[in-house]
Amino acid sequence: MTRRRHAWRLWKILRFGHRGKVKRNVKDRLFRFLFEKDREALLELYNALNETDYRDASQLEIVTIESAVYVVMKNDLAFILAGTLNMYEHQSTYSPNLPVRFLMYLAQEYQMVIERAEKSLYGAGLISLPTPKCVVFYNGTKEMPEEQTLRLSDAFEDTAVKADVELTVRMLNINHGHNSLLMEKCGVLKEYAEFVDIMRTCMREGKRAETALADAVDYCIENGILEKVLRENRAEVLGMLLEEFDVEKYERTLKSEGREEGMELGRKQGIEQGIEQGIRCMVEALQETGQPRDCVAVKIAEKYALLEKEAEEKLLLYWKG
Repeated sequence: MTRRRHAWRLWKILRFGHRGKVKRNVKDRLFRFLFEKDREALLELYNALNETDYRDASQLEIVTIESAVYVVMKNDLAFILAGTLNMYEHQSTYSPNLPVRFLMYLAQEYQMVIERAEKSLYGAGLISLPTPKCVVFYNGTKEMPEEQTLRLSDAFEDTAVKADVELTVRMLNINHGHNSLLMEKCGVLKEYAEFVDIMRTCMREGKRAETALADAVDYCIENGILEKVLRENRAEVLGMLLEEFDVEKYERTLKSEGREEGMELGRKQGIEQGIEQGIRCMVEALQETGQPRDCVAVKIAEKYALLEKEAEEKLLLYWKG
């Protein structure tokens, strides 16, 4: 058995169990998994960010966009508390387009709020909306300040004109050693930052991804870092981490094997051709990282809003071998 096939077999067992079936409902981000699973930790994070002292976690109403009805874009974590709509994103790469993304999330969240209220936008009464709070938790390897504010208006073409719309995003560096005051106020966030730092250290030792990540998880369990979550959900967490590792590798492959060409093609020959090029590159890159056909089909269907039949047709076109 080749090293790649051996690595894939181990990854599949950890990720899906011995039956090898895709678990589409498994959370794809450890950050989200930690705070959505533990409402007390999420409330602690909210208090730390807003200098409040709420004690009843049952008041949190999770409203993260997941339903296919609202699948324009899916956010990481959103909840309503005390009249505020809190939208949290975890990012390992910086993007100046985050305010635009939050604007799209906000529109979808408000759509759900209005539908739950069963009121008409064309009615005479004012519809009460929770106040939005947009926060990004950054833990990428690129050097970033402790905190910065991103503004939607930074993207506006005519800066001489006063815009009628603004949206601001609070971006916090949560790498280990940064924002120490915030970390002290939220234990889970602090331990998550420590875990990521340990995981990167293990990866730099030159071990295979599966071994390095397993070593990081074992070390943290032994040293009381996210111990309960890692001990009780070890296989699932390893699956998430391996998937995120593969995604990062896939993104690097896209850049080196045609992403720019695809974007240029889209600009010159139209959006549809650009999308087709993107699908081809994504299929080839994910196949290169060793992911199976059914998993790739799910990923391209989600990213490009394809029906299952359409995704299979794309695989027939671009899957090698």
